[in-house]
Amino acid sequence: MTGNAKPIPVLLLVRELGLGGSERQCAEIAQALDRRRFAVHVGCMRNGFRGAELQAAGIPVIVFPVRSLYGPSAWAGAWQLGRYLKRHDIQLVHAFDVPMDLFAVPAAKLFRTPVVLASQRAFRDLTPGIQRRLLRITDRLADGIVVNGEAVRRHLIEDESVSPGRIQLCYNGIDLSQFSFRARQEGPELTIGVVCALRPEKDLATLVRAFAQVRRLHWRLVIVGSGPVLPELQKLAQELGIASAVTLQPTTDQVPAWLNKIDIFVLPSLSESFSNSLMEAMACGCAVVASRVGGNPELVIAGKTGLLFEAGQSEDLAAALVRLGDDPALRQQLAAGASEFVRTRFSREAAARRMAEIYTALLAG
Repeated sequence: MTGNAKPIPVLLLVRELGLGGSERQCAEIAQALDRRRFAVHVGCMRNGFRGAELQAAGIPVIVFPVRSLYGPSAWAGAWQLGRYLKRHDIQLVHAFDVPMDLFAVPAAKLFRTPVVLASQRAFRDLTPGIQRRLLRITDRLADGIVVNGEAVRRHLIEDESVSPGRIQLCYNGIDLSQFSFRARQEGPELTIGVVCALRPEKDLATLVRAFAQVRRLHWRLVIVGSGPVLPELQKLAQELGIASAVTLQPTTDQVPAWLNKIDIFVLPSLSESFSNSLMEAMACGCAVVASRVGGNPELVIAGKTGLLFEAGQSEDLAAALVRLGDDPALRQQLAAGASEFVRTRFSREAAARRMAEIYTALLAG
């Protein structure tokens, strides 16, 4: 782009501008893209606190009030989207999550947007049947599919028969000004914890069981998040006799403050693509333990940036907790290695540069 060229209008879309990994990445990319090259717009079906952040940064936010992908509000939303695309001469549309893949990709193609991108940021085992079948249609309609990790790229190729040439890899990036390294003070107190949505695929029961197996007098378990498995976790902690040592904190936007209280961060997921929560914990100086699934091994290099355990195996996780809990020097070594690994590879600026490369190449094509 020459110095006199106008920024290219692009529209980034996500279902809701609130808490969540896709929501966060959409907002981060929107704010970090070079304004000299791209005139960024953001759209959603429901606004939230990230919408206010974007507007404060000078990024226009448009709400398409689609209540259901299969009802009249979807048709009205598609017409509203089409008018917005024409009015602002949008040259590229990028949907960041499944609802927007299904809604915006067909609509943007119908209104002849030059470049239309979908995203796949999780394994499709988590997507209900009819939506998964519809995603296979949008796979063919979109000009490309952005994935956030090598594991998801392989999944699309091997399980969804997507052509490798249609897949664009852009790793997640985080705001390192918020998630910065903080050395832990050694003492008798040890906090093991996690910050994530309390959903079944996170398998937090395995973490609770592992903690119960190895708990010391001054060890505590902190689980920060909200979701459907909360009653199950409360009941399990009571049954195992560890309720007094377990703190269950609802979802909060004060994530860095909580991560700075955690010595050992555990992500026990049964399914994980490329975890924002894991990256944030690593950046903040937690010693991390993660299940050996999906994209976790792309972040956690055993013995260098953290420890891995076999998913669903509480005994294996318990052994890792004992190893780290009884060895402060190892915790410090892994925490320092993890923080450096994230800082040098996964900043939001690095993600925005890579996304700009993808956008530029497709627009040129």
